[in-house]
This record gives sequence, C-alpha cells and structure tokens, in this order.
Amino acid sequence: MVKIDMKSTNQAFAAILMGILLAGEAAAAPPGLARAPTVQAVIDCKAIAEDNQRLTCFDKAVAAMTQAEASGDLVTIDRAQRRAVRHQAFGLTLPSLAIFDRGEKPDEINRITAKVKSAFQSGGGKWVIELEDGAVWRQIDNNDLYNSPHAGSTVDIRRAMLGSFFMKLDGQQAIRVHRDN
Repeated sequence: MVKIDMKSTNQAFAAILMGILLAGEAAAAPPGLARAPTVQAVIDCKAIAEDNQRLTCFDKAVAAMTQAEASGDLVTIDRAQRRAVRHQAFGLTLPSLAIFDRGEKPDEINRITAKVKSAFQSGGGKWVIELEDGAVWRQIDNNDLYNSPHAGSTVDIRRAMLGSFFMKLDGQQAIRVHRDN
C-alpha cells in the first residue's frame, strides 16, 4: 500500500478544485485537451533548429514556468498525486475531474479500500463512518451490520447503480451509503 501525505494531498486537491471552480468559461472546455501556455512554450522550443536560439528559448520558457509555479498560476502533479486526489474525491459530486483520468483505467476509480477513523450510529440507527482521510459516509439503507464498525475497520466502497455506493465493513454484508463531504 502506498503511503500518502494527506495534508499535501488535501492542499493540492483544494488548489486544483478552486482552479476548476474559478475558471469560469474555461471550465466549460473539455479539461486536459490544451496544455498550459507556460508548458507549451517549453515544448515549442524543441522545434527550433539552431542550438543557441533553442537554448535561449528553453531558458526563457523554463524561467516563465518556474515563475508561474511559484505564483500558483501553474500547478504540476504526478501520477501518484493524481491518484491520491481521485481517491480522496471518490463519492463526491464535483465538476469534471477528467484531467486526472489521463493514462488511467476508468474502472480504477469505481472502488476504494480505506480504514475507519471513527464510527457512530445516528439517531435513526444508521451508521456514520469517518475514514482516515477525513471522508464521511452515511448509511442510507436499513440493513443491519453483524459487527459494529470501529477505528481500524477496513472498508471497501464500490460504485453502484444510479450514483449510489455500497460499503463493506470488515467483509460483512454491504450497506448502501452516501458521501457527506
């Protein structure tokens, strides 16, 4: 299992989500189709035949990219960080996060496995389960669990029909759940 720095992941997720939400009309275009201009400038330098001009182009483009990253205008993430964001967003209704699907198999985000941080039954007797990553899931069916979930329990959550989810706690019968946050 890969160890994920959740504080960095949460910060990256928040920054990316804010960028998506604040992009306005740009968010209407299919994400992931166009490169950021500062990245495209570096790639364009590759086409210059003359060595000194190409080096000058690269130096200028990399300086602009470094400045854009330092100011927060450009955010770069690797595959592991993308997977961590997709894992953390599992079950949430969000704007399209298709940029995180590049190079991934679509079924990889149909199921997650995690550990329970805490669990309690609400007034109606339905379970509310907080995972170690901070995600809160609420039981929406009336199925009973033979063993109560507790800190350290293993959950397997999979996507079901019509936008719902099934959660198995420590291998028990699945209950239908909804993500609260």
